[in-house]
Amino acid sequence: MMRYKQLIGRSLRARSLPAQKVEAAVGCKVMNIMTSLGLPISRKTA
Repeated sequence: MMRYKQLIGRSLRARSLPAQKVEAAVGCKVMNIMTSLGLPISRKTA
């Protein structure tokens, strides 16, 4: 939750609950993509 608040913001901007749910889901998706870009790709050798 700390990482989400640092990257996306402390509050939701949407007013209605369905829009807030979509906003949170998009924020999580963006955060997961950014995390996956920073992880090294490990491969088995020999």
